[in-house]
Amino acid sequence: MQRDSSGFKERLLSESSALRQAIRRGEHSSMTSGLASGLVQGNVVILPADWAGDFLTYCQNNPVSCPLIAVSEAGNPALPGLGLDIDIRHDVPEYNIFRDGELVETTSDIAAHWQSDMVAFVLGCSFSFEDALQQAGLSVRNIDMDVNVSMYRSNIPTVPGGRFHGDMVVSMRPFIAADAIRAVQVTTRLPKAHGAPVHFGDPSLIGINDLSAPDFGDAVELYANELPVFWACGVTPQVAVRNAKPPICITHVPGKMLITDLLNAELAIL
Repeated sequence: MQRDSSGFKERLLSESSALRQAIRRGEHSSMTSGLASGLVQGNVVILPADWAGDFLTYCQNNPVSCPLIAVSEAGNPALPGLGLDIDIRHDVPEYNIFRDGELVETTSDIAAHWQSDMVAFVLGCSFSFEDALQQAGLSVRNIDMDVNVSMYRSNIPTVPGGRFHGDMVVSMRPFIAADAIRAVQVTTRLPKAHGAPVHFGDPSLIGINDLSAPDFGDAVELYANELPVFWACGVTPQVAVRNAKPPICITHVPGKMLITDLLNAELAIL
């Protein structure tokens, strides 16, 4: 059966809806890497409307770190372009609540924090290209180890957008040289999931001193014959939020994404 057949997509949509319902009921609160194979996963940033314009500019200025795939209407928690039954207040496994740039709470439901002027942004996620890497026959270490991907603060600057600014967060997956080349080829076709790597090899060149101590997620094994390969990461906005200090901002907890009804193939460049 072709991956783009109606039967294949119908099965995926049934799975994605069931997974979101499980998340909404509090039955799934862990990472989403490796889940919903074939479907786009999204990073989430929710801001008051008077901060949304600056953040939109920040995304437009940094399409690799912040590949925008959807923006909600102010005050409306629905995102019909990503899934008819999505309610952004309930459908992420775990949320971070920032106030004045400081992380003050994590929660599995944000209904109590929702404001009538809030705008939700959904950004593409590297978990989508992990599926493409596996389809290409490549092993993804964090999935093999059943842990969250390793994420690090780098010294790669982003382009400011209004009040938002900061350095890029990167995610890392190790590959032997030949597989790293293949990974570049595969992920280049997925610019809405961060696209090609931004660096590979010596991590100190991008300001990372210890691969065993990621700033977000979990450390993974790096074998002697492997290169660390780094992609831009959708946690980058959380650094920018800390710098901009909006009165409130809600994001996903790193590694715990919104599952959408979009096919990865629908966002790929052929």
